[in-house]
Amino acid sequence: MLLNNKIYKTYYNWWKNINKTVLILIIVLFGLGLFFSLVSTSLIASDKLNTNSYYFFIKHLLFIIIGSFFIIFFSSIKNTDLVKFSKILFFIFLFLLFLVPFFGVEVKGSRRWMDLPFLPRFQPIELLKPFLIVMFASVLSYENGKNIYYKYLLSFFILTPVLLLLIVQPDFGQTLLTFLTWLSLIFVSGINLFIFFIFFILLLFFLVSAVFIFPNKFGYIIVRLKSFFDPTSGNNYQSEKASEAIINGGFFGKGIGEGTLKNRVPEAHTDYIVSVISEEFGVLFIIILMIILLFFTYHIFKKLYLENDHKVKLILVGAVSLILLQSVIHIGVNIRLFPTTGMTLPFISYGGSSIISTSILSGIILNLTKRKIDIK
Repeated sequence: MLLNNKIYKTYYNWWKNINKTVLILIIVLFGLGLFFSLVSTSLIASDKLNTNSYYFFIKHLLFIIIGSFFIIFFSSIKNTDLVKFSKILFFIFLFLLFLVPFFGVEVKGSRRWMDLPFLPRFQPIELLKPFLIVMFASVLSYENGKNIYYKYLLSFFILTPVLLLLIVQPDFGQTLLTFLTWLSLIFVSGINLFIFFIFFILLLFFLVSAVFIFPNKFGYIIVRLKSFFDPTSGNNYQSEKASEAIINGGFFGKGIGEGTLKNRVPEAHTDYIVSVISEEFGVLFIIILMIILLFFTYHIFKKLYLENDHKVKLILVGAVSLILLQSVIHIGVNIRLFPTTGMTLPFISYGGSSIISTSILSGIILNLTKRKIDIK
């Protein structure tokens, strides 16, 4: 009886203090992702897998249910415990990322996934990203009177092994996303702009050099860049079909189930979900989706103006930056603004690792936007 009262009191306080607007927006975004999973994957499952037409939808729903537990867990624990727990999980998933080149599963020339007896196939980098942000924020909020640039150097040392492990896979999209998220945190942490641009130029030079020094490993990036700048090269079938789908959908779309992109492009329900949505529901719905994401960002930034703890601010900025940068890259690829990267759209795209990663980020955001903040 006493235990039940304690649990009730814990979750009553959770509900009382939680930012309900942010919570509702998270539920709406995940709900839209589940709906689009249903309309974009039912024919794929029935035609190609010769199985239940709701196969992907059921898996998507299952991942969202699992993700809901992560949202509740990470949003309900104490803020001090959140940081400690995140640091432990960071090292666990960094270790798993280190094992990927040796024991990972290779798919289409890239070794990015792990298969464990107690876990289905997953991408360690997706689960690492939320905790990497907490690590960056913890280091960048560290006060050291002797050398103010010590924290920037330390954050760089944390970033470097992650980038190297991603390059080895290879996964240039996640490498770029991780790098840009780190840069955004460095920028808002108050670094001297000259030092900031030196960091940016050096790391950009390093990434570009890696592409040309190891052509066997990163040849696919050069191919994608060539196809991006030269549409006649014949290596941009997916991008062409995605662009055609957006154009054919027009402003109001062709109607539910009338789109063809989902059956013509592999992994359309993950990498090209924006094009699938645009073809069937129109560009208008993509604009609405972007407005919801911006409204979500606005409510988180409102919290930043009221927050005095530097660590909390950096974690929230990092979480929002990761979601926005990933969304911009995904949408940019779909409209041929960027070369193909294989990036999912947070909240919306199908994919277990992506859904769980976004759920953890959502839990962290909800935790730090509650009315009472006690992080140390």
